[in-house]
Amino acid sequence: MIKFLLTMTAGLSVTACQTTLDADFLIKNGDVYTGEGSLEHNLSVATKGNNIIFVGADPSHIRARQYLDATGMIVAPGFIDPHTHARIDLESEETETRKNSAFRLQGVTTVVIGNDGGGDPDIYNQASRLTDQGIGTNVGLFVGHGAVRKQVMNSDNRPPTSGELQGMESLTATAMEDGALGISTGLFYSPGSYSETDEIIALAKIVARDGGIYDSHIRDESNYNIGLKAAVEEVIEIGRQAKIPVHISHIKALGVDVWGQSDEIIQMINAARKNGVNVTADQYPWTASSTSLSSAFIPSRLKAGGEKIYQNRLSNPKLRSKILLEIKENIRRRGGANAVLLTRSKPEWQNKRLDELAHEFNMTPEQMVVHIAQNGDSKIASFNMNDADIEAFMIQPWVMTGSDGGSGHPRKFASFPRKYETYVINKQVLTLTDFLYRSSGLTAQTLNLCDRGFLKPDFKADIVIFDPSTYSPKADYENPARLSEGVKYLLVNGELAVENGQSLPNLSGTVVNRCSKTEALPK
Repeated sequence: MIKFLLTMTAGLSVTACQTTLDADFLIKNGDVYTGEGSLEHNLSVATKGNNIIFVGADPSHIRARQYLDATGMIVAPGFIDPHTHARIDLESEETETRKNSAFRLQGVTTVVIGNDGGGDPDIYNQASRLTDQGIGTNVGLFVGHGAVRKQVMNSDNRPPTSGELQGMESLTATAMEDGALGISTGLFYSPGSYSETDEIIALAKIVARDGGIYDSHIRDESNYNIGLKAAVEEVIEIGRQAKIPVHISHIKALGVDVWGQSDEIIQMINAARKNGVNVTADQYPWTASSTSLSSAFIPSRLKAGGEKIYQNRLSNPKLRSKILLEIKENIRRRGGANAVLLTRSKPEWQNKRLDELAHEFNMTPEQMVVHIAQNGDSKIASFNMNDADIEAFMIQPWVMTGSDGGSGHPRKFASFPRKYETYVINKQVLTLTDFLYRSSGLTAQTLNLCDRGFLKPDFKADIVIFDPSTYSPKADYENPARLSEGVKYLLVNGELAVENGQSLPNLSGTVVNRCSKTEALPK
């Protein structure tokens, strides 16, 4: 009893003498998800400068410049989007655009750009530009295989010479030294589709040497060329031979011919993971994908050699009948002309289905595709996925949330709240903590961001506070640019980026770097 009293007295003495801690923000009364375990109802979070300085049950010793009342709110690590096309916005001359409000108002504090093989090879200059002009969210940078290949080989459809491969390896190595998270490929697109697996493995080995990741829009998400299963096997083989973590962008079974293959793909990936290949994937919660109309329907080999040669091929009457037959088959595998909605395009095409336009122009759908490709092209929403495959992938512990967000599709403005509303609240496919972890901590671990994705002292103060009763998407396919609702506050590097649901002028984002080899992430 005496020992117990002494211990108790010592504890009270420590509390009484606890040093006052000055903070910029103290977040109180919310349901806090630190990134591990369940929601905690008795935790407060304090920040100072860029960092979190306190996560605990008793904040009585903290004196804050501003108190944020999170009563009825979820407090969580800021969401990290591993696949976006936000580069145009972040590099805009307009401050309002650089705020990146489409992502902020979903609770996203960090976006990744340079996916699908399109990442700028000059990481140093890109990072400098973004930092100097100011950005509203953090950003991570991939070096793009397609961009590297084009710089060395133009748009040639052939294997590289040994000298050209060395040139690509040199560009990739420099990009990694300058802070790239890894290398991305777009093996379905020109010029990435012109590469063989050995070329990718050689570059992936360079990236692995510096602790980076291999991120891939795989060679085939359907049955365009080698097929979905073979394309996943290729990613796994790259991971195995290059000894590098591999990540599948926007995992899906695209088109009627491969619906139902999700179970086999999941088995393949689980087997690879069991055998030591670190395979992960991201996914957006929509049944429609988005790309350019020409990428979806016109064979990529026709684009070899550049735009002028490509357009000449489209106009060549000797090639026309074969091209039209291939386009017709591509329309079929994506679910037909009625499953294709033109989004970002000329006003006379906007928000019309491909079959509707073909009827207006008195053309077949395949003829309409060529006409559009010859007159500026268009972004499309292609309704080519089914719910069973989406949900099968979503519940895998290695699948995280990603938007693939670019203009012309609601996924840029609404992917995170749509996943919450549809798959947590309505369908109950995921738990709330599943959703939060797969939108933050899992992504940080996958991208090797060692000071983000969790609410822990000394981690960066990227924090979302949202109302679980009003957090919801407002964008849809006909109105893809409506801002989401329900985020009450958002802190980016310790500064308020969203207050009372409004995106503020602050540009507190920064370029994020991967961990050094001596640093470790929470597991």
